[in-house]
Amino acid sequence: MSAAGPGSSSKPPGARAMLALAHGASAGMRHPFLEKLSAALAAESIATLRYEFPYMEQGKRRIDRPPVLHERVREAVAVAARERLPLFAGGKSMGGRMTSLAASEQKLETVRGLIFFGFPLHPPKRPSIKRTQHLHLVKLPMLFLQGTRDDLADLSLLRPICESLGPQTTLHIIEGADHSFHVLKRSGKTDSGALSELSSTVKAWMAAHSAA
Repeated sequence: MSAAGPGSSSKPPGARAMLALAHGASAGMRHPFLEKLSAALAAESIATLRYEFPYMEQGKRRIDRPPVLHERVREAVAVAARERLPLFAGGKSMGGRMTSLAASEQKLETVRGLIFFGFPLHPPKRPSIKRTQHLHLVKLPMLFLQGTRDDLADLSLLRPICESLGPQTTLHIIEGADHSFHVLKRSGKTDSGALSELSSTVKAWMAAHSAA
């Protein structure tokens, strides 16, 4: 991935948009969920650039300090921009949060919106909104994709936060999904169905925000 280190890109024929996609805290860009998500987005004519933070590509357990993570986000966005497609950035859990922190500190050039696949609002079952203070500094449309069983995002807290961020912020709820977008069999739904809902929602949202 050149300046941003190892990466994996997927660009389907006729791609209409590009997403720079960061991984979560404990699983890299080759995690099955991100691979399946990338394939689902490709089926919706969305290209992806999955990339890794330095600690992950070096095989370390200790997460890099925020400035290092933010710089990697900016590097990945610069690489993804070379495709000259409407560009979006985001990630799974921590990857999405680090993208928003990077955007709150310095404008991400050419990025038209941020997408969060399970924003980690707080530690598991410890409700808090401390991790959202920077979001009011982000001057980009934002899409939050959250499951109703997500232990890292109390929806009673997240809903008013999204509302306070204004009309450019969208919260889409995946009924029955946990933080990994896994759904229980007894719900009558499937993980593949949840993945399809994620990708179709992203496609529609990107289309609404792709104008320069």
